[in-house]
Amino acid sequence: MVSTSPSKEDQSMSKWTEGDPARRAKWWYSTFHAVTAMIGAGVLSLPYAMAYLGWGPGIMVLALSWCMTLNTMWQMIQLHECVPGTRFDRYIDLGRHAFGPKLGPWIVLPQQLIVQVGCDIVYMVTGGKCLKKFMEMTCASCTPIRQSYWILIFGGIHFFLSQLPNFNSVAGVSLAAAVMSLSYSTIAWAGSLAHGQIDNVSYAYKSTSAADYMFRVFNALGEISFAFAGHAVVLEIQATIPSTPEKPSKIPMWKGALGAYFINAICYFPVALIGYWAFGQDVDDNVLTDLKRPAWLIASANLMVVVHVIGSYQVYAMPVFDMLERMMMKRLNFPPGIALRLLTRSTYVAPLRDVATDQET
Repeated sequence: MVSTSPSKEDQSMSKWTEGDPARRAKWWYSTFHAVTAMIGAGVLSLPYAMAYLGWGPGIMVLALSWCMTLNTMWQMIQLHECVPGTRFDRYIDLGRHAFGPKLGPWIVLPQQLIVQVGCDIVYMVTGGKCLKKFMEMTCASCTPIRQSYWILIFGGIHFFLSQLPNFNSVAGVSLAAAVMSLSYSTIAWAGSLAHGQIDNVSYAYKSTSAADYMFRVFNALGEISFAFAGHAVVLEIQATIPSTPEKPSKIPMWKGALGAYFINAICYFPVALIGYWAFGQDVDDNVLTDLKRPAWLIASANLMVVVHVIGSYQVYAMPVFDMLERMMMKRLNFPPGIALRLLTRSTYVAPLRDVATDQET
C-alpha cells in the first residue's frame, strides 16, 4: 500500500511558502523600505555631532558606523532563512528559534517594541515640528498655532494610512518618503555649500567643562548611531520578497540593502562634512536652521521631512500592527479583516499621538 502522507521534502516546501500569499516584492522594494526606515531627520544633526568629534574622529566614527551597520544588515538577511525550509519573517520567530519558545519572546519582543514605538513617537514630534515650521515660513501673517496641535494633525493622518493592510500596500508611501529623504539631504548639503563658510569659522573643540564635554561627545556618538536606524524591520521587509530553495530571498534582499546603503552614503557623508565645513563649531543641531535663504527652499525641505517621517512611521508601525492583530486573532478569536485593522491600529495611533503631544508640552 502506498502512503499518501506528504514527504519531508513536500513539508519543507510548504513551510517555505506558507504565510502571506502576497509576497511579490522586488529587490527595489527593499531598497526604498530600508531607506525610509534608515534615513531620517537625524541626518540633519550629523554636522552638529561633527562639531563635538572634530574632523578626524568624526569621519572615522561615521565611516565605522556605516560599515558596521551594513555588516549587521548582511547578518540579519542571512539569518532570515538560516534553517532550510523555514522563513523567520519576524524577530520574535528568530528569537524563539535562538533562545527557545518561552525565553525568546521575552528577550526579543521588549527591545523591538522599544525601538519601533520609540521611533514612532519621535516621528510624531518631528512631523509636528516641521509642519509648524513650514507654515510659519510660508504664511507669516497666519495666526500661530501651538506645536501640540500640529502633532495632533500629523497623528490624524495616520488614522487613515494605518488602515493599509501590509508592507506591500505602503510601498508607494515608502517610495515617496525615500525620495523626500534624498531630496532634503541634498538641500541641506547643497545649501551649506552655496552658503559657504561663515566668518571666522572655527573647527576647534567647543570650550566647556570636561564633564559637560564628555557627555556631549557621547551624545554626538548617539546621534550618529541613531542616524543608522532601520535594522529593527529588516526581517519584516525581507518577508515581503518571494523565495524558493533555488532563489532564496536573501539574494534580492541583499541587492536592495546595498542600494539602500549607497543612498545612505550619498546623503549622510555630504551633509555631515559640508555642513560642518560651512559652519564649524557654531553649527546648529539642525543644519537647516542655519540656512535662512532662500526661504522657499528651506520651507520645502521642512515639508519633505514631513512626508518622509509619514512613511517612516508606517514602516516602523507595520510590524507592531501585525503583532497586535495576530494576538487578537489567537487569544480573542477575532476574525481578520477591516474591523480588526480599524480597532487595533486606531488603538495604537491614538495613545501614541497623545504621548507625543505630552512629550512636547
